[in-house]
Amino acid sequence: MKIIRALSRSSFSLAGFLLGGFTIVALAGCKQSGHTSDPRLKQIDEMLDSQLPAGTAKSRVTFYLSSQNFLVENMSDPHEIVAIVHHVDTDTLQPATARVTFHFDARDNLESYDLVSVAGSAAQP
Repeated sequence: MKIIRALSRSSFSLAGFLLGGFTIVALAGCKQSGHTSDPRLKQIDEMLDSQLPAGTAKSRVTFYLSSQNFLVENMSDPHEIVAIVHHVDTDTLQPATARVTFHFDARDNLESYDLVSVAGSAAQP
């Protein structure tokens, strides 16, 4: 009888441990990767993420946007840069345009950015 109780306790502990592990894995799998859920902006997000990772200096972000001829909007917040980013999706050959807001910390390093699709995406001038 003692053996059965011991086995049932250890089985219960093992089941709880496995359930907790599966929960953590499931929640990690649900985490959204990238900065947008819009599939049309996926390649823009990947491009920006590779070229301008978190921690990039504000001067480097400004230089990159300028070198790509992306329009930078005037902003009153010194910790933000807003730019219109154009890209042709290499899978669909469709142009995509996003309004990207870059957020900087007090030391002018990139913290994050947000992408929003711009309606009527036109080809870059």
